Amino acid sequence: MAHVSVSNLEYAHPGGETLFTEVSFTVAPGSHAALIGNNGVGKTTLMRILAGELPAAEGDAAIGGEVRYMAQDVGVSAADTGQTTVRDMLVECMPEPGRTIGRALTAAERAAADNSDDVDASMVLAEAIGAWADCGGYQAEADWDATLMRVVRSGLDDVGPRLASQLSGGERKQIVLDLLFSSDADVLLLDEPDNYLDVPAKRWLEQKIKTTDKTVLMISHDRELLANATNRVVTLEAFGAWVHGESYASYGQAREARQQRLGDAVQRWKDEERRLYRFYKIMKERAKLNDGNAARANAAETRWKKFVEAGPPPPPAPDQKVKMRLRGGDSGRRVVSLASLELPDLLFAFTGEIFFGERVGLVGPNGSGKTHLLRLLAGEPHSVGVDHDGVLKLGARVEPGLFTQINNNPEFEGRSTIEPVLEREGNHERAMRALSRYGLAGHERQPYETLSGGQKARLEILCLELDGHNLLLLDEPTDNLDIDSAVALESALEGFEGTVVAVSHDRAFLSTFDRYWMLDHDGMAWALPDWATGLQAVTNPEAVARIKFAKQLTDDL
Repeated sequence: MAHVSVSNLEYAHPGGETLFTEVSFTVAPGSHAALIGNNGVGKTTLMRILAGELPAAEGDAAIGGEVRYMAQDVGVSAADTGQTTVRDMLVECMPEPGRTIGRALTAAERAAADNSDDVDASMVLAEAIGAWADCGGYQAEADWDATLMRVVRSGLDDVGPRLASQLSGGERKQIVLDLLFSSDADVLLLDEPDNYLDVPAKRWLEQKIKTTDKTVLMISHDRELLANATNRVVTLEAFGAWVHGESYASYGQAREARQQRLGDAVQRWKDEERRLYRFYKIMKERAKLNDGNAARANAAETRWKKFVEAGPPPPPAPDQKVKMRLRGGDSGRRVVSLASLELPDLLFAFTGEIFFGERVGLVGPNGSGKTHLLRLLAGEPHSVGVDHDGVLKLGARVEPGLFTQINNNPEFEGRSTIEPVLEREGNHERAMRALSRYGLAGHERQPYETLSGGQKARLEILCLELDGHNLLLLDEPTDNLDIDSAVALESALEGFEGTVVAVSHDRAFLSTFDRYWMLDHDGMAWALPDWATGLQAVTNPEAVARIKFAKQLTDDL
């Protein structure tokens, strides 16, 4: 049966620190479950244990049927040398022994190409080809070809030799997802499959999950995806897990009710413990006056001790308290002016303005130039990798601050979490208070590289806060934030004195903005007045065509 079963699972870091313990839950066959929890609680670690990549310290994890796992950094990992091809990425999606045989075939092909006159290399290649055929490798290649045609409109012969890093993050994710959903796997373990996907691709993923008969366990922070695609929510906490047996749409209310019940149960236990204690003390006093009460006094004491030894029920899980205080500051009324700004091969000439206090969302498909435009606004033309024509001008007293999509800030590398905060605060006590507000106080000495993606994102936002920028340029800020942190960011932006320009595919986050700029694959860009129009534009090609036609009529006039 295609199920996932976890019983009393515990994991400790190699250094000995326990990450989580007493985790138990079951995902029934055919269920589509979300795995959620605070950043750093161990969601990815749990997924890797289920996938067989990490050993558990204690407990058991079992999966029924054929399982496939998609890592969060599919196609490009931190340890990647930059030579991973699309074919290599697809090989890693195969179950064993195909994965090992596929790696051996790739190595043999490269060795034979480098030593064309080496007979031994040719023999090794011939053996690898035979093993590849025997394990169904050529059928897998046919499946890869069909997937690549669906996603990037080109086949394996063309796309396979390319570096995986040459594809966008969204393209890599959608290729692997398409392959996994069309595979014969019974269980899919998906670690943040929606990161980097644009809105149409997220809707495609929703439909894939809703309509598949496979058992799915998925980590995601996208509230709309969770509400629309899951029918079960597993919450991972440091000391266990609990399951909400419905969609995420009703999760908030269910969690609040659970927290109330747990709090009531703990209070009832405390009241009962005090009652038993007082009763046994009273009986002890009576036994001093009358030996006939000695047996009852001893029984009362034994009952109290057994009650205490059994321990109280679990308390409510402590709610994560993330308090972001994005202060900002005043600037000129006209914050950004674009006059016939053009990015060759990405964006045709575009003219627009952004005024102080506005929240402007950059929307559109992956690869349309949104991140390039954001980096230009941040004053990083060289990081874009392309020249630009036209005029881009920031207004008076505008101080831009950039949040990077990949949460890999060179300023933080090789340093502990507290160091960049200490530089900005100048005082250890104030730095610790700031880290505490962002849920990072327990990680102050931890190397930046070992933080989770969400913890890195929170640290980057904290430093933006302390720097006091009044123009925030946010590139997919909610991708790695847990849900509580994403809500905290939205709340902080409401009180932010300044201007915000953000690239995002998070529909809940985008709906809080004032207006939108749409960038499309064909190089056209135009302004959209509200989220209803924006959502229609990014999900409905016919709506895009109508908007373009109306814009062209206006330009002609």
